[in-house]
Amino acid sequence: MVFACAVVTLPVLVGIGAAWKAKSEVADIYASQRALELENASYRTATAELSGQIQSLQTAITDLGARAALDPSLARAMETLPAFVKSRAMGGTVGTASKQEATSYTNALTALANPEDTFGLLRSLLEGLESRLSVVQRNVDRRNALANATPSIWPAHGWLTSTMGRRTDPMTGGADYHPGLDIAGDKGQAVYATADGVVTHAGRQGAYGNLITIDHGFGLETRYGHLSGFQVRQGDRVQRGDLIGRLGSTGRATGTHLHYEVLANGRLLNPLRLLTQQKPRAQ
Repeated sequence: MVFACAVVTLPVLVGIGAAWKAKSEVADIYASQRALELENASYRTATAELSGQIQSLQTAITDLGARAALDPSLARAMETLPAFVKSRAMGGTVGTASKQEATSYTNALTALANPEDTFGLLRSLLEGLESRLSVVQRNVDRRNALANATPSIWPAHGWLTSTMGRRTDPMTGGADYHPGLDIAGDKGQAVYATADGVVTHAGRQGAYGNLITIDHGFGLETRYGHLSGFQVRQGDRVQRGDLIGRLGSTGRATGTHLHYEVLANGRLLNPLRLLTQQKPRAQ
């Protein structure tokens, strides 16, 4: 009787055990599936974040390339500026990754078995690139600001009648030192700002007659003398090429002309070294 019960019960127990095992395995599979789904969702989020960082970097690099473009003639004019002026436009330096540093990153990527660790390292690399790019952008902005402040165009059209340096005084006939350029023309001709800046003086000043002074920043300043009239006032902000005044003969002048000076930290610079446009006709 016992044997008969065992014969009948054993298959049932085996079947129940197999069912429980199958149920447990199915539960494990569902659990693994849920874990994989969560993991995949996390990876998708991480991938989207990385894609966003990469796209941001690409946009920044494209924008930086456009802003870094500089007219070659203006770049040459900037090169002639004194070192102490150019140093004011210099920002922090940007280090480049060494070969050893690059190799260590490569080895780290190879050794990482966990994709989360890989994503974390990639994020760190991208953040490092963004930081370096930010420094480069600041340096480009400073360089562009110096470019805009560099007096590089002729302030008036006409005849170059006197350059900077020793000369004979046109009124006394004695020895004289001329601190700028004289450009002769017709009364009322346009006079232009040679760089971006702020008008710090627009009025009468001794032998200069009617004088405009513009502060361009970085220690740079320009002066425009003997004017017949003003188109700007003190405090006005001007850009390179803006009309600021008219040719005249006020002050100590023998005829209608513009007297033009460039200074850096109060020291006279030869304007001819900075001018990039075609020069006026020499008399």
